Amino acid sequence: MEENRKVRIAAVGDVHVRESDKGKWTDYFKEVSQKADVLLICGDLTDTGDEGEAEVLAEELKACSVPVIGVLGNHDFEKGRHKLIRQILQNNNMTILDGEAIVIHGIGFAGVKGFGGGFDGHMLSMFGEGAMKAFVQEAVDEALHLDRALARLDQEHENIKKIAVLHYAPIKETVIGEPEQIFPFLGSSRLAEPLSRRNVIAAFHGHAHVGQLEGETSGGVKVYNVAKQILGKAGYEYPFFILEV
Repeated sequence: MEENRKVRIAAVGDVHVRESDKGKWTDYFKEVSQKADVLLICGDLTDTGDEGEAEVLAEELKACSVPVIGVLGNHDFEKGRHKLIRQILQNNNMTILDGEAIVIHGIGFAGVKGFGGGFDGHMLSMFGEGAMKAFVQEAVDEALHLDRALARLDQEHENIKKIAVLHYAPIKETVIGEPEQIFPFLGSSRLAEPLSRRNVIAAFHGHAHVGQLEGETSGGVKVYNVAKQILGKAGYEYPFFILEV
């Protein structure tokens, strides 16, 4: 990349690829390749967590000529085959981040699935039954994995621009529109703290199919809910969001 040229980041989430989708994504990935320098897919890569769906996505991604980075979503865990799904996609030129980071075109991308737990003053606390503590601990662990991945980018690359790739939401603002009763299952404010502390430029997530496209952490980090369903409703002919960095 030329030093002064901006990098065009395309992002989408919740593609929910099915085994019947063969050939349906070819034009989409060709369009992404013309409009962007890198593609982020923010979880729910498959519809029912079946490796056959991952194989279809891997085949469709052959039409994409730019680097593809993603994280897994809750749907990818449905049948306990998430490791196999990750392996299939990693073997087919897609990078799946799970507490890791990668540098492409001089930009650092750190990714985790994330987890629920609620937002702001309504976050679940580490109190009560073991099952409740385990639920909260999962969100804490995911936030720690994100923080470590971002920290590694800072250690290895001076003044690098950083982007976070998530499935669950780090702020309430981008899930507003969903029923408030399910907010605790859509994301956690614990994921927002590393974004501000590590001076992330922007964070992308999905999971909430009904929500807001744009929001911001209390520390001023831009957050984008790029669930395919939201982009479709916003009038995007090809549902992917473009951010120039």
